[in-house]
Amino acid sequence: MKLNIPTDKKVYFTSDHHFGAPTREQSLPREKKFLEWLKLIEKDAAALFIVGDLFDFWFEYNTVVPKGFVRILGKLAEMRDNGIEIFFFVGNHDLWMKDYFQTELNIPVYHEPKEFEFFGKKFFIGHGDGLGPGDFGYKRMKRVFTNPFSKWLFRWLHPDLGVKLAQYLSVKNKLISGDEDAKYLGEDKEWLILYTKKKMQTHPNDYFIFGHRHLPMTLNIENKTTYVNLGDWIQYFTYGVITFNGIFELMTFRDDKSTEQFKSKIQS
Repeated sequence: MKLNIPTDKKVYFTSDHHFGAPTREQSLPREKKFLEWLKLIEKDAAALFIVGDLFDFWFEYNTVVPKGFVRILGKLAEMRDNGIEIFFFVGNHDLWMKDYFQTELNIPVYHEPKEFEFFGKKFFIGHGDGLGPGDFGYKRMKRVFTNPFSKWLFRWLHPDLGVKLAQYLSVKNKLISGDEDAKYLGEDKEWLILYTKKKMQTHPNDYFIFGHRHLPMTLNIENKTTYVNLGDWIQYFTYGVITFNGIFELMTFRDDKSTEQFKSKIQS
């Protein structure tokens, strides 16, 4: 998809917020910080990519969506109404999205990675879960969760029971960022980097942008493409931004509402 972005505007990327976890009370300060960031970027944003796991759990019944997150949804709707393009990629925590974002917020939802082009650069964007070699346990689990029959069965649970059960299992199984996510495994062992190297052979792009790992990093691969992991809004509060000059930066949003370039030992 080719986007026509004005030269005086920017494009932003964010992922892995896991709002609602581990509890509603503990999540609220992070939600408020994210709202402050949205207010900051709306001044010069032409587009915003939300690259998965905005919520720690999300399931759309035919007439019901999970309670909460009104401020965030309202702000996204306002930004969209004001002409800012917003693209949402489901993650492994909010993969049970249906059409609520499209119909209520006019925000397209993607269940698979997608290619975009703007500022003269090509981007391959997706959450990243289940891509690359390995992680066979999760891949099997994802096939079960995305199976239409599984979703039909879950839909028969009353929302008070279904949502509470899913939220408990999500936090209990450390699907929110844990210690393992904070460790860089090396270029030859990172599944998403291996996926990027294989994918670029048939789908060359300037940037491969993912979430899921919760570990913010940029890595130049063979001087042909840049691998980006956006980090999270749990520990790092990082996001990506690119301007008309085609330069991508990984930034941190601080508690005092200021921003600074993220300094990673993994960057190249």
